[in-house]
Amino acid sequence: MWRKLVLGVVGVIALLVVVVLYRTFTYGGASHVVEVELAEPPAIDGEAAARHLSEAIGFRTITITAGDPRPGTEGPWLDLHAWLEATYPAAHAAMTRETVAGYTLLYTWQGSDPSLAPLLMMAHQDVVPVNIGTEGDWTAPPFSGDIVDGMIYGRGAIDDKGSLVGLMEAADALAASGFQPRRTIHFLFGHDEEVSGSGAQAGVELLKSRGVAPVMAVDEGFMVINPSPLSGGPMAYIGVAEKGYLTVSITAVAEGGHSSTPPRESAAVRLSRAIVALDENQMPADFSRPPVKELFEASAPTMPFVQKMALANLWLFGGMVEAQMADIPAGNAMIRTTTAPTMLTGSAKENVLAQRATAIVNFRIHPNDTEEDVIEHVRDVTSDIEGLVIERGIGGIRGQGASPVSPTDTYGYGALVAVAREAGDGADVAPGLVLGATDGRYATAITDSVYRFVPAVLTPEELTGFHGTNERTSVENVARMARGYAQFILAMDAGE
Repeated sequence: MWRKLVLGVVGVIALLVVVVLYRTFTYGGASHVVEVELAEPPAIDGEAAARHLSEAIGFRTITITAGDPRPGTEGPWLDLHAWLEATYPAAHAAMTRETVAGYTLLYTWQGSDPSLAPLLMMAHQDVVPVNIGTEGDWTAPPFSGDIVDGMIYGRGAIDDKGSLVGLMEAADALAASGFQPRRTIHFLFGHDEEVSGSGAQAGVELLKSRGVAPVMAVDEGFMVINPSPLSGGPMAYIGVAEKGYLTVSITAVAEGGHSSTPPRESAAVRLSRAIVALDENQMPADFSRPPVKELFEASAPTMPFVQKMALANLWLFGGMVEAQMADIPAGNAMIRTTTAPTMLTGSAKENVLAQRATAIVNFRIHPNDTEEDVIEHVRDVTSDIEGLVIERGIGGIRGQGASPVSPTDTYGYGALVAVAREAGDGADVAPGLVLGATDGRYATAITDSVYRFVPAVLTPEELTGFHGTNERTSVENVARMARGYAQFILAMDAGE
């Protein structure tokens, strides 16, 4: 009897091992991606392109709050517009330029075939400020555009004047070569992406009013990361969706009074319980739907074996994978809607009990969830706490759900994959979820194919320059972006 039992257990274990190994070795890949062959673009002077980015950084197009630039502070935007016209004469001769919402630029390069849906390329002109007192921490002054050891330093180098300059370098080189597009191309350069994106939104609304329905839109977002935390080698990520944004205010109401005779459950205590409950009961993760599912599958071929085995067998290792990703802030943000208490208010004096204590909680909404899901989650998690008033946040940034997930089986996505692969010198390419917000979210009103990718290569250390100290990109990257954008425009003009 014991012998049969042992043999049965061994058989079950052997079968389990076979299933796990089979699923591991057959897991992953991106066979549904359309293969696109890239044409050789016109020659682009990388050194000149780098100097142009250096000059563009010098325009202090800083936005701080919605409505910027305020009257009387618009000079840097106007100077940038004049500089673009003077620096890229061939592009300006080939295209028409309109100003939308005051300072957003909309270029149109008319195609010869009106039956082809147009292409929309996006970037933004504005930059975030530099934290006061940190200017001396920079290798070069943050608005100098100085080139030091092959790196261009300055606010906007990677977010997002690098993209803007790369697009204009590509357009100017193509126009100077005599290229005439079959497919109309629109370039939309928002003026206030960092604070509201109202300029890009107005530009999209203008295109919509004209019946423009692009085949796809491309904006900032991801790039080639070397080394990638998933594979340890270079990997390109193309953003096929971005998270939404919702702020919720939670107010605990209770009797006030003197702090010498506090009740057992004051407003502050009730509010604290609510915050802890939300922190301990995160919104659910889901690995079964895109873009997370496709991200893992596309990344699998170059993953370490153990990591690949766990992802290929989530039915067995799902809890472990979720726990490990939840311990990494960026990983946790990739797999679920995140919960972030950010602002607290209560009593106005140290010895007075608050009658109303309020927490502002910011949620970045995953494509798996909706704004209504978030509100329902907050109510459910805090349902046993008395005296709570839960409302959508008042003021601040207007809430918006996550963007739709763009397809990865189209010619346009395949063209981006080809550009990304060449930019990364053969790097693997995977779809990804952009954790922040881009102007591209507005383009979903006129096309179901919105992608967020810049043909540049950055190290994880260089990524810290986003909104941080020593924002920089390499001279090589500027040439790489210009070439990649030109290749993509040619591919979309030649393809379906």
